[in-house]
Amino acid sequence: MPFRLFEWRRSAFAAAFSFTVLHWRRQPARMAAICGAITLGTLADVLTPLYSGRLVDAIAGTTDAEGALDAALAALAMLAVLALAGVVCRFASFMTIIPFTLKMISEVMAEAFARVQRFSTDWHANSFAGSTVRKITRGMWALDLLNDTVLVSLLPSFVMLVGTTVLLGWHWPVMGLLIGSGALAYLALTVSLSLGYVAPAARLANVWDTRLGGALADAISCNAVVKAFGGETREEAILERVSQKWRSRAGRSWRRGTINGTVQNAMLFLLRVGVVALAIVLWAEGTAGPGDITYVLTAFFVMQGYLREVGQHVRNVQRSVNDMEELVDLSALAIGVDDKVGAPEIAIGGGEVVFDRVSFHYGSHATPLYRDLSLTIAAGERVGLVGHSGSGKSTLVKLIQRLYDVTDGAIRIDGQDIAGVRQASLRSQIAIVQQEPILFHRSLADNIAYGRPGARMSEIVEAARLAGADGFITRLPKGYQTLVGERGVKLSGGERQRVAIARAFLADAPILILDEATSSLDSESEVLIQRAMERLMAGRTTMVVAHRLSTVKSLDRLLVFDRGRIVEEGDHAALIARPDGIYRRLFQRQAVELMRGLPAEVTALDMVS
Repeated sequence: MPFRLFEWRRSAFAAAFSFTVLHWRRQPARMAAICGAITLGTLADVLTPLYSGRLVDAIAGTTDAEGALDAALAALAMLAVLALAGVVCRFASFMTIIPFTLKMISEVMAEAFARVQRFSTDWHANSFAGSTVRKITRGMWALDLLNDTVLVSLLPSFVMLVGTTVLLGWHWPVMGLLIGSGALAYLALTVSLSLGYVAPAARLANVWDTRLGGALADAISCNAVVKAFGGETREEAILERVSQKWRSRAGRSWRRGTINGTVQNAMLFLLRVGVVALAIVLWAEGTAGPGDITYVLTAFFVMQGYLREVGQHVRNVQRSVNDMEELVDLSALAIGVDDKVGAPEIAIGGGEVVFDRVSFHYGSHATPLYRDLSLTIAAGERVGLVGHSGSGKSTLVKLIQRLYDVTDGAIRIDGQDIAGVRQASLRSQIAIVQQEPILFHRSLADNIAYGRPGARMSEIVEAARLAGADGFITRLPKGYQTLVGERGVKLSGGERQRVAIARAFLADAPILILDEATSSLDSESEVLIQRAMERLMAGRTTMVVAHRLSTVKSLDRLLVFDRGRIVEEGDHAALIARPDGIYRRLFQRQAVELMRGLPAEVTALDMVS
């Protein structure tokens, strides 16, 4: 266990500092300016006690009044120059580190966001959005703290320690040895306690902090469900359980930090007693005068201020690394589906889709869903995908979008292997209406135009009209500028669906995927939308994941899936004529339920992928 703990500490700190240094190297000029200014400002502090001692000698140790005055004025002038130099250098370092850190934080946030955007569909399905946001924001501010701690605090402390030890050792080797060895012992104890005692507890506290953020986001984002089932008290109880764990872990971390600080203060007290005692001995032996004693004591007390803060600085470094750990892990996590280096844009014309002996399985599943699946969807053909739940319909359209990479074989669109082109260019030429449409908390116009940035307002309105959405939009107080709420919560299910359909109209892509685009519409709206979709599908390669049979009856070809295989294909009339066919059985069952007066959605569940 101790060995594993050491390995974790080493790997966590190495990863965090490698991540930080990588970003430092992007701004070498600012980095050099910060370090140079901080070093010069600290050297001014190192020399200040020396001239303070000379000032005391000039005042107390000279009988020549005129010479003493000149020496005192010279020492005073030097002290003023050193003080001014310290102020100017620190001001320069602080003014430089502001843009330095802001640029770093902006880059880290942008890169983390870009990476998270490109993580696999499975990763997003298994991650809390609130926890992911917390990891990124906490890591950003941890980077800010780490910059300030290492560059503005620890670097001058190191310069002060080395400079003071060298100067005192030059005058009195035994004093330099005492201060140098004592300071090193203090630093060693501080680092070991911070990394070995405080850091593991802080890391565990951060884990529960992330879980707490995830629990909050999960309950708040599902507030409509909570209200629907009167679950407020239950959610509060769940949050309280997570909160108790967080309090326990955070309390232990904070207590260990307090103990660490107390031990550091005790070490400084012992070192102070030793230095003062040695200074008295040097004075008693006649090897140090009043100015010398002033120099020694002033130098030590200045250095002690730095050392006292070193403990806090080390704790800040430890806390920064703990807070950055999850962000660093995100930066090291494999994207999953990545573009090849130099991948070209795809050029889709007709939109022919070919599955060439495709095999595929999810993650570590041993059994593949598809095995040597071959399929050709002609350019402009309208194809329906039907079958029982889990038969492989939705997976087919996900593979066409390259949300997953195939295990074997290839998928080609107009002869181009989609694994070798840029994903963004591929998906920009595929319009999709999902079964559960997701909208941004932006205006209706922004949501409709998302698939075609820069669309004119007249085009947005026309797309909404074709989707049957213009009517309800124009009745809203702010019309197309109405904000829809997070994930479109301010709209009904049918309204969200029509906005998503309008988005597909406006995208005008050569390939169209409809995941039962009329599932949330009333019967009257469905008829209108069905006619509009007939016009939309004309001349485009279209795939329809079919839940309602009314959606697929007029399509050119239907593919019936069963356990990852296409077991039947043909148009509606051909498939319904097969006596023992799966499609006929699904059709008859839905028809019987409809005649009984039950909603079609109830029986259509057998056909959902």
